[in-house]
Amino acid sequence: MADTVYDASTAADYRAAREIPREGLTAWREAIAEHAAPGPGATVLDVGAGTGAFATALRDWFGVHVVAVEPAPAMPELIPAGEGITVLDGRAEQLPVADAAADAAWLGSVVHHIGDLAAAARELHRALRPGGTVLIRNAFPGRCERDLRVRYFPETAAGIADYPTVEHVTTAFEAAGFTPVALRSLPQRSAPTLAAFAAGLRRDADSKLRALPDEAWRAGLDRLRRAAAERPEEEAVSWMDLLVLRRD
Repeated sequence: MADTVYDASTAADYRAAREIPREGLTAWREAIAEHAAPGPGATVLDVGAGTGAFATALRDWFGVHVVAVEPAPAMPELIPAGEGITVLDGRAEQLPVADAAADAAWLGSVVHHIGDLAAAARELHRALRPGGTVLIRNAFPGRCERDLRVRYFPETAAGIADYPTVEHVTTAFEAAGFTPVALRSLPQRSAPTLAAFAAGLRRDADSKLRALPDEAWRAGLDRLRRAAAERPEEEAVSWMDLLVLRRD
């Protein structure tokens, strides 16, 4: 999949429209704690850190030091300043860290942007200490029916169909020396209501929505607004997969 180009404007739009509020990520916090057990003194790589939503969450939740690696210059400029986060320019295929530098790695909605997944898996094996955990949060083909965008803009599933499958990702990581540990689908509350979710949508901030024909975009937005009117108290809850792998 081709890289998405982010300038200052699109990076700001991404942060406003795509990042999940911290209070909507309870299930993710619990799953990370269960599978990686990070704590003070640990180092976590956030690969493809974007504007730092998960980098700051990981630091605040667990007291870890986060090394946020991001290739798009406009994105890390928006990572909130503070202790416990080091921001580096780099890519998954060539991580700018020493061997065995981290205890865990977080890849949030990034595997479909990685040009050479096998190389990235080998780099993560190099960068993690033995027993280190890779946590991959992503949409996967055939497993995205509970994604809010797919529910109301069903044409977006065609874009996800081009993403690496769970099997593809697992095979690449097994070849690099990782063992699959878990595959879980977890909820995340994007907004307190469907109406609030609809009001916050920004088409230009989402590559899948941006790729839709105008007619499909308008139809999906109408579908979402009707659902919001019919069910005004329904929370905007989406689901994504967490794939967990452990370094040998």
